[in-house]
Amino acid sequence: MEIEEGMYMELDSATEARRTRGRVVMLVDNTVRNDSRVQKAARSAADAGWDVVLFGLSPNREHHSWNIGHAEVRLVPKPSPMGRHRFELRRPLLRQPLAYRSDDHAKYRMQAAKAWRSDLNFRRAAEAADGPGARSAGGSPLRLVVPRVSAKVYSKWVGLRARQTRRLRASRKDLSAPIDRATTAMWQKLRGERAWRSLMPYLWDFELTFAHHIDELKPDIIHAHDFRMLGVGARAAVRGRAAGRRVKLVWDAHEYVPGLHSPHSRWLLAHIAWEKEHVPFADAAITVSPTLAELLKKDHKLKEMPAVVLNAPVMNPAPEELAEAEPVPDLRELCGIDKDTPLLAYVGGINPVRGVETIIEALPSLPDVHVALVSIPPGKRFPALRKIEELIEELGVGDRAHVLPFVPHWQVPEFLSSADAAVSPLHHLPNHELALSNKFFEYSHARLPLIVSDIRTMAAMVEKTGQGEVFRAQDTEDYIRAVKAVLADPGRYRKAYEKPGLLEGWTWERQGEVLDEVYSKLLPDRPKLG
Repeated sequence: MEIEEGMYMELDSATEARRTRGRVVMLVDNTVRNDSRVQKAARSAADAGWDVVLFGLSPNREHHSWNIGHAEVRLVPKPSPMGRHRFELRRPLLRQPLAYRSDDHAKYRMQAAKAWRSDLNFRRAAEAADGPGARSAGGSPLRLVVPRVSAKVYSKWVGLRARQTRRLRASRKDLSAPIDRATTAMWQKLRGERAWRSLMPYLWDFELTFAHHIDELKPDIIHAHDFRMLGVGARAAVRGRAAGRRVKLVWDAHEYVPGLHSPHSRWLLAHIAWEKEHVPFADAAITVSPTLAELLKKDHKLKEMPAVVLNAPVMNPAPEELAEAEPVPDLRELCGIDKDTPLLAYVGGINPVRGVETIIEALPSLPDVHVALVSIPPGKRFPALRKIEELIEELGVGDRAHVLPFVPHWQVPEFLSSADAAVSPLHHLPNHELALSNKFFEYSHARLPLIVSDIRTMAAMVEKTGQGEVFRAQDTEDYIRAVKAVLADPGRYRKAYEKPGLLEGWTWERQGEVLDEVYSKLLPDRPKLG
């Protein structure tokens, strides 16, 4: 039924009927399961009395659904017909006139040429061989002269075209060729914030995947997680408003788009344009740190400062989460060490910009220290983990570097609490500079002294609270200095956690209250349920 202002909805489920304050549709461009922020937001909003449906992307062609508390998760398949560049769909006559239309076409032709020559070799061999079928399959040298010459010429021709295809692919990889730069500049000049339609039309695939699902639910609030979903949510909100419904859009900025890595010259320009076009439709913004909030307000000329919802850990997991999880493992037991052995902890993914190499490179200079790398996610290892394992083997520190699997996000603080200190060695990148990461708060709730690189926001917080030491990113010697300082007097840094209210403010329970305040401000006629 249509929900008029001031009304509550009665929702029937298999287990109970729930009175709710209104329907919230959350959107995210991943499969939800490994996104703890999104999971926590959905659960806490539902616990606050909202009817929450969280849409994500299916990992295959099937629809999937489950519940996070009272929130419903729905994963939908996303076809990607617009994920290819338009130049891949036409012949490259101006750049490499002999190149094939695509790599697949070139590979097919190369294989066909090899097959032809292989067949001629077979026929020649069959002519000289004795046995059944030789006469019908074979061919005399004279009969095979023309086919063999033709096959050789054809192979040379295909090889030439395949080389041009490879050169074309290399020139197109970062779209930095003069014709690409000219085309990019033309679209920016002609279309401005609408230029993403020509530069990265794959963004339409997200809109076309989610649009009808959102419209069917007639949401009161659309909560768009991060930049891709901002556009999808904005368009759905506009359609709802045009239909006469009051629809509010919340933009949840997880990252700073201009600071993202750009795989080619058009990617970043297109996503900046996509974000700028759709920000004006947002009724409220939230983000992950005060630093990023200030930057977003300035860049987008927002009327109000975005609310800050930190990536803080859950202190009181739901009963079903506890029931489904294994008991919290003993970190030191997994590492095979006693309580007196110095142990550093690192939690999170492994890739070149996370700085894990610095931790491993320091171990030869820290002969008594062990390191726990909690870095194996469920189902699939990080590709860069193999390089870390090779570095561990090369330095001969395999007995002191322990690679361990993830635990549920609400278990992390307790799991780490037996370590002596925790490490965050991130490299200098724009988004690293702006955020306080999940691991920062998890380490803090484990009451561990921190050893962090000098990325802006996290280093400033550590220096302010006195909870750890800061070292120069990618500087192994300075990292070693910081480790020695912390291990020499860990109690000095642990005292920071005794400050009244510090850790209480760094919980998801408090962040959930901030999120509900944002919703309540947008719909003031939907007070909390008694």
